[in-house]
Amino acid sequence: MGLFNSLMSKIFGHAAPATTASASQVAAAAPAAGGAPQTPAAAGSSAPAPAAAAVVDVAAVLNDLAKKNPEKLDWRKSIVDLMKLVGMDSSLTARKQLATELHFTGDMNDSASMNVWLHKQVLKKLAENGGKVPPELLS
Repeated sequence: MGLFNSLMSKIFGHAAPATTASASQVAAAAPAAGGAPQTPAAAGSSAPAPAAAAVVDVAAVLNDLAKKNPEKLDWRKSIVDLMKLVGMDSSLTARKQLATELHFTGDMNDSASMNVWLHKQVLKKLAENGGKVPPELLS
């Protein structure tokens, strides 16, 4: 498993039950006996259609982890702090490996630029994979 997948599973694995699809939503989305997905109308329900995938509130998860952490970590601005918060190795070597995995094309010896790029890319990728990330962190 790559570093990004590890980071994502650490964040998504801490999600509160309210931030993931409920069992009834999953059951309603499961194929009916005929093989076609059951819509709420087909199931005899007037409930709205379930979301295709569970959405995880990334900010809520990370804020909760930050409250429990004795170290003051600013995950909103620092890839190092974000990695530390989820219990990952945040060394330069680990960050270079993550940058390679995410196709960083800049100078890896310029760690400040790489860190800024990594932070933006990680948040963007979390959003692309079902994470709800505050819009101000995606720009």
